Amino acid sequence: MTSLSSAVALPSSCRARPAGGSRRARMVVTRAAASSPKLPNGRRLRVAVVGGGPAGGAAAEALAKGGVETVLIERKMDNCKPCGGAIPLCMVSEFDLPLDLVDRKVRKMKMISPSNVAVDIGRTLAPHEYIGMVRREVLDAYLRSRAQSAGAEVVNGLFLRYEAPKEPNGSYVVHYNHYDSSSSNGKIGGEKRSFEVDAIVGADGANSRVAKDMGAGDYEYAIAFQERVKIPDDRMVYYEERAEMYVGDDVSPDFYGWVFPKCDHVAVGTGTVTHKADIKKFQAATRLRAKDKIEGGKIIRVEAHPIPEHPRPKRVFGRVTLVGDAAGYVTKCSGEGIYFAAKSGRMCAEAIVAGSANGTRMVEESDLRKYLAEFDRLYWPTYKVLDILQKVFYRSNAAREAFVEMCADDYVQKMTFDSYLYKRVVPGNPLDDIKLAVNTIGSLVRATALRREMEKVTL
Repeated sequence: MTSLSSAVALPSSCRARPAGGSRRARMVVTRAAASSPKLPNGRRLRVAVVGGGPAGGAAAEALAKGGVETVLIERKMDNCKPCGGAIPLCMVSEFDLPLDLVDRKVRKMKMISPSNVAVDIGRTLAPHEYIGMVRREVLDAYLRSRAQSAGAEVVNGLFLRYEAPKEPNGSYVVHYNHYDSSSSNGKIGGEKRSFEVDAIVGADGANSRVAKDMGAGDYEYAIAFQERVKIPDDRMVYYEERAEMYVGDDVSPDFYGWVFPKCDHVAVGTGTVTHKADIKKFQAATRLRAKDKIEGGKIIRVEAHPIPEHPRPKRVFGRVTLVGDAAGYVTKCSGEGIYFAAKSGRMCAEAIVAGSANGTRMVEESDLRKYLAEFDRLYWPTYKVLDILQKVFYRSNAAREAFVEMCADDYVQKMTFDSYLYKRVVPGNPLDDIKLAVNTIGSLVRATALRREMEKVTL
């Protein structure tokens, strides 16, 4: 750790191109609810999207394309969330992301156990398949720019609170601090302003103020800590198409440590739910485990942020709804959230566009609940399976050793990557499923025996 900087200087070769709009315009036209009144005087439905990350950017773009008058409020336009930055292959095509937005195409993953047994993952990938690595400040800015190109108004401001309507179909009043080019861009200050809308989409992250105003309830969260490390070019070659994941009580008692490649540096980080006060100790251990490969590196940015661990108890109330981290859409075990944030934002927006007949009618709570029902139908099984995996394999170092051992199996790798890259449940081969079950039980039995031997040594 030789120096610390609060900003990353990005060489021109690493910058993504400006947004020019997506190649596919998504328009949703569906009959609105019979009880939904037509908006007076020919005006369009007005929606505020609070938060300009992947969820907010995707929501604002879909709303604007669907004929809805859209205002997106983002507190910090250059925000760099501590995020591994991994996106599945399907997101690149589904959201029409330009390839120069992807810093690295990871085709090799190295899973490293508590005893430093390393397993290479990625042998089953086809030549065209990869996990995309992005920087959040670049991805977020691109999606906001695309929303703006579609017709959304993008405002640099800090959301403060909203006032609920006092009568049916009345307006919500959004209060915020407005920042101009000479102000602090998301810090202290700004001019207090307000405006009226018909609905609000809360995409303002784990500490969502929209969620607080709507009484969405609390949830358990993890602390993610990440350092961006500029390493020598000869060492960067190793990470050209490779990412690393470290498991063990030293790097996290309930998550994993990572080294993910970016354009001209690597992101080194970890996270925990149960031992938040020890996060810097876990980060130091992650750096130590990766020492031989990042030695001589220079820390150019330090980032920390809460990450939700499960969906909030309430995600819709009236004409206010939550998407992305604000709703709690981060998977356990893997910690994935970017795709689900963007997907939930788009699905929510499409439900609003459909319910309002392309912005010509008022929406109702029932319209927003359709988005929730569809999102849960598609992805709830994924969240539950990963929750179970975390509880089974992250409970002890012995169980983590079993987990890494299991990852060496080609069938496990193929099923895992197919499910991750394309976000679909992949049917397995019955015989291979039986073999996998037997191998898993065997790994867990060996892990249990190992744990007992280790306990004898420490007595």
